[in-house]
Amino acid sequence: MNAKCKEWLEKKLETLQALETYNIERTNENIARQLGISPAEIVKLNYNENLFMPREKLVEFMKKVAEECDVRIYPQEEENKLREKLGDYLKTEKECIVIGNASDELIDRFARLFLERGDSAVSVTPTFPVLKYCAKRQGAEYFAVPLLKNFDLDVKQLLDTFSPRTRLLYLCSPNSPTANQFKKEEIETLIESFPGMVLLDEAYAEYADYSLVPLISKYENLIILRTFSKAFGLAGLRLGYAVANAGLAKILTEKMPLPFPVSIVTLSMGRKLLENIEVVEKAVKELKNERGTLIKSLNEIDGIEAFDSKTNFVLFNTVKPNDDVYQSLLVRGLLIKKLGKIQHLKNCLRTTVGLPQMTAKLLEALREIFG
Repeated sequence: MNAKCKEWLEKKLETLQALETYNIERTNENIARQLGISPAEIVKLNYNENLFMPREKLVEFMKKVAEECDVRIYPQEEENKLREKLGDYLKTEKECIVIGNASDELIDRFARLFLERGDSAVSVTPTFPVLKYCAKRQGAEYFAVPLLKNFDLDVKQLLDTFSPRTRLLYLCSPNSPTANQFKKEEIETLIESFPGMVLLDEAYAEYADYSLVPLISKYENLIILRTFSKAFGLAGLRLGYAVANAGLAKILTEKMPLPFPVSIVTLSMGRKLLENIEVVEKAVKELKNERGTLIKSLNEIDGIEAFDSKTNFVLFNTVKPNDDVYQSLLVRGLLIKKLGKIQHLKNCLRTTVGLPQMTAKLLEALREIFG
């Protein structure tokens, strides 16, 4: 390697090393080794996974998919078939649907399409952080407007942030990690006023009160992100999709992704679940019932304040230092998400809504810690 190439490579690697990335937490196996227990003893409640989807049903569907698919060949009509089923599910045209390798990949795809060096992206804080990382990789600026104390949008402050070089607005509704759904009329105000594209992340829409998918024909600058990772229980298969007006969706589908971005198995599994949507709907209903029980029970523990949720997780604040609570739960084999300060709340934590036996173990441990 010549000197100039060596110098360039060193600088490039230094720049790449400085980039922020999504922090992947330790695995069950890693934590179990540390605690000296079996990974099966870890109660995993940190990543908002849907444990109410019966694993035996998913295995049954996977076996059928394995029989139907020929994994020796590239996907053929599987993506179109999935779009048709999604069109029926969403009551929209299949031409309005863009398939991706999880909604994270779609966020990255849209950042590469709409952001250039010198542009800016806007969002709120706290929220799902992936767009921030994608924007900075594009050389764009990223601005985050704090939510109000009640976790609502600060519409005025967001409007003041917009400029002629602002190309992307990202809103996660229901929002992670605050679990609330923003007011429909406020989202529409921002869409109408924004000078660029609006990415509305509805990853938790199945657990919420409404979806803005019906508005895609009204707003040409609206892209709605959805996923199979939450309500459909396919986090491990990485399947997401976006919904936009047909003209925009065509460009997003044909011009941006690399060839065959989603596997034939994943596409077929998504279609299989849509064909058996009653299984998903039952799991969502059961989770929402358990969510209500969890919130009520958390609020009955002196020293904990739990907030309403339109997602499959619950945000709560504690009078004890959140790191102490997190570690106390961890040594008991309970893994939740440590968040820290959110607005005026100093000790925030987040837990997935787990199965009843998981909820019982979590509550028992918290009663011990705060008792």
